[in-house]
Amino acid sequence: MTAPRPIIAFTRDVSPTIIRCELTHLAREPIDVHRARAQHAEYEAMLARLGCDVRRVLALPDHPDAVFIEDTAVVLPTLAIITRPGAASRREEVDAVAAALAAHRPLARISAPGTLDGGDVLRAGRTLFVGRTPRSNDEGIAQLAAFVAPHGYAVVPVPVTGCLHLKSAVTEVADGVLLINPAWVRPAVFEGWRVIEVDPSEPGAANALRVGGALVYGAAYPRTRARLEAAGLTVHTVDASEVAKAEGAVTCCSVLVDG
Repeated sequence: MTAPRPIIAFTRDVSPTIIRCELTHLAREPIDVHRARAQHAEYEAMLARLGCDVRRVLALPDHPDAVFIEDTAVVLPTLAIITRPGAASRREEVDAVAAALAAHRPLARISAPGTLDGGDVLRAGRTLFVGRTPRSNDEGIAQLAAFVAPHGYAVVPVPVTGCLHLKSAVTEVADGVLLINPAWVRPAVFEGWRVIEVDPSEPGAANALRVGGALVYGAAYPRTRARLEAAGLTVHTVDASEVAKAEGAVTCCSVLVDG
């Protein structure tokens, strides 16, 4: 029997210009680029320890947000959709990612006037929940729906308030189980899914990255981590404090290709 292929985790280096990142909901504060790179290297090492084949895509030193590679693509088992980021400054980030993914999936592309950030797309079973945010517009969501319908996926637009992307507010932490900040997205949208709410003192705690049967999770959220572990989930923490200053989190820094 052939052994299953490892999950490929595409990542991208932290840009030296990250201090000029796009910001929507946070006040700008100093980012230590050296520390951000050290944290990112530990994040990549964690992915490798969990069995991923970590591959860095071409760095873009002049693009402040390039480390947030998740926003450039939505990867399904049978298709990869190359996005058109909502921030115009980020649109040159997609080509190298498309080239990397072309060896693994057929590609489709969001085109103007559509915009779509990968951080707004949450896959839960055969449903793609998509955040209606300043980064993902109705045209982009409609194009995504047309691309994925032949592959058996339904698209559900979701209003988001108070945060940058849908996956800042909700992520899937196990089959049928969502981690959610109910102040940023309405739990009623996710009827039929089991919901774990973040600790109210940790509003940014809803972002978790599933890797196989484990979670990669920000070290800054111990109270919500306790809730996840109480639910029987295996949690591995990493320090993501510097990218958090750029409105980033653990899902933002990789594109996972399973099999």
